[in-house]
Amino acid sequence: MEKAEKPSKSEETRGRILEAALSVFRERGFEKATMREIAAAAGVAVGAAYYYFDSKDAIVMAFYERSQGEMHAGIEAALDKAKTLDARLRVIIGTKFEYFAPNRQLLAALTAHTDPDHPLSPFSAETAAIREQDVASFERAARESGVKLPATVAPYLGRLLWMYQMGLILFWVYDKSEGQERTRLLYEKTLKMLLVTLKLAGIPLLRPLHKLAGELLGVIYGDSH
Repeated sequence: MEKAEKPSKSEETRGRILEAALSVFRERGFEKATMREIAAAAGVAVGAAYYYFDSKDAIVMAFYERSQGEMHAGIEAALDKAKTLDARLRVIIGTKFEYFAPNRQLLAALTAHTDPDHPLSPFSAETAAIREQDVASFERAARESGVKLPATVAPYLGRLLWMYQMGLILFWVYDKSEGQERTRLLYEKTLKMLLVTLKLAGIPLLRPLHKLAGELLGVIYGDSH
């Protein structure tokens, strides 16, 4: 068995700064934290901190990328074993809740950056690769579960499921109930509603709505002409 390559000194320093930054963000909040405080927490000079990350935004982007990288393999492996759409969606969304739990307050602070023009927005061009990989996981979950939808709606399903996930996470980061119990209830009830809706979507009687739904989604996603 081959040994994993030992991180270079540069990689170790970068990783230490990232971990220190997350710790400072948790303690001080994202807006109040400074690069000087982050450098001190990491035990490096301020110039060294700026060498690896030119801003706090760059640190957060590295956190996003690392998070996606660490979660993706586990999600894909779990999807290999899941048998139903319910189970597959729980794999994807449940993994996010578990992984981000230590940084829930940081995510709450970052929700201020939802404008697609802001690089840290989940809707920005800078986060597109992360978003697209996430959408692909949802598309895989639906495809392997045999979900059948009208041709006018089917191309949007992965993105709609991704938006559902984002809505849950947004509710969760602001949920002040004990152990985020309200989020758990919302998750359980809306997931059941979602699964029923997907089962009913292919009923022939609903065909008049399929075209309208497709047109509406085209407007939302900028695909209409």
